Amino acid sequence: MDKDSTTLFINTLLFFLCFSFSHSSTSFPKQALPTKSGYLPVTSTSNSSIFYTFYEAQNSSLSLSQTPLLIWLQGGPGCSSMIANFYELGPYRVTKSLTLQPNPGSWNRIFGLLFLDNPIGTGFSVASTPQEIPTDQNGVAKHLFAAITRFIQLDPVFKHRPIYITGESYAGKYVPAIGYYILQKNAELKELKESQRVNLAGLAIGDGLTDPVTQVVTHAANAYYTGLINEKQKNEMEKAQLEAVRLVERGNWSEATDARNNVLSLLRNMTGLATLYDYSRNVPYDDDLVEKLLNIAEVKKALGVKVDESFVYEICSDLVGDVLHDDVMKSVKFMVEKLLKESSTRLLLYQGQRDLRDGVVQVEAWVKTMKWEGIVEFLNGEREIWKVNGDVAGYVQKWKTLTNVVVLGVCLMLVCLELSVLMMFFCCRNCNKCGNACFA
Repeated sequence: MDKDSTTLFINTLLFFLCFSFSHSSTSFPKQALPTKSGYLPVTSTSNSSIFYTFYEAQNSSLSLSQTPLLIWLQGGPGCSSMIANFYELGPYRVTKSLTLQPNPGSWNRIFGLLFLDNPIGTGFSVASTPQEIPTDQNGVAKHLFAAITRFIQLDPVFKHRPIYITGESYAGKYVPAIGYYILQKNAELKELKESQRVNLAGLAIGDGLTDPVTQVVTHAANAYYTGLINEKQKNEMEKAQLEAVRLVERGNWSEATDARNNVLSLLRNMTGLATLYDYSRNVPYDDDLVEKLLNIAEVKKALGVKVDESFVYEICSDLVGDVLHDDVMKSVKFMVEKLLKESSTRLLLYQGQRDLRDGVVQVEAWVKTMKWEGIVEFLNGEREIWKVNGDVAGYVQKWKTLTNVVVLGVCLMLVCLELSVLMMFFCCRNCNKCGNACFA
């Protein structure tokens, strides 16, 4: 494995794991405006398009043509990436007073950061008709590929910049799907249209739903051994989990999704937790602040949103969720296997310890079932302790192009803040040429 490219991959992904405008407003300060924002058409036959916001790197130590681009995809299905933009990892975060303040954990400190509202119909993205909303991951990937290639064409400097794609939760399916699609398209374009190839360097999945039938059967044991439910409740949950598996085996996809939802509902009711994303929280997340912010007319105008005044922005689209309902329990594990076997693209899996939905136990369950020649070496590899200032911060396990990171004491929503310092561990541990990137 090339040492420098490995270091760049780890630096890029782990650092991030935790149209030009002159408009200015009270709610949306000029300095918080994206470098570019607007719409990326996904088809030539309609107005369907993906809404994007792009923030150029603030302090890259590399030339702009070499500074990586990181693409963020939100989960759901049907949740807007503006949640991540203004609540998790963008350069500015919304406050309870619906103003914006700088985010010290922003992921664009040294890399370009692109948020995509995916699929069409999500957030500010446009679906000309409900029938154009993708019903499976192939359709999602096709639209994403169109949007990404169009974005690259917006500026000649984008063409050769390495691209990393990441996201959380249901993006555990989006990320492998677009990676797999890019692998196929790049092979087709290798000789004929070299200029249209996507310079994919790495993929990262945060607390992802990737192989649902394997992951759904882990919830009861996970909650039981965490001390959140008793044995009677564990038995009840196990019966519900097996029902989801039975429906998958029969190909009853819609009913299988309902069965999985029932498992998660049981878990919520049995534990009384405020959120399954973090079993230590006493109150739910207030990500509805993003919805309130983005329904302010002057904010929409500042972002370049082109909708009529009656349009109501929603952080998650019920319509898109309904269209992809049958897709929820379908696996994309084979896409991950293909990427590991036939591509030099690095893959990073990262989870916060406190996530009960698609966290550490759920990810390990599907990873160890992969058909990949390196899986034995990966599973037998050392799980190294990661420390920050002498304190245990998490654990890292890797083999060749696959790396798994567990962040101690952190949930899905906060994993980005902790992972902003992980890149110091890897860069300075594995490379003598850390540079400013390691300590930004």
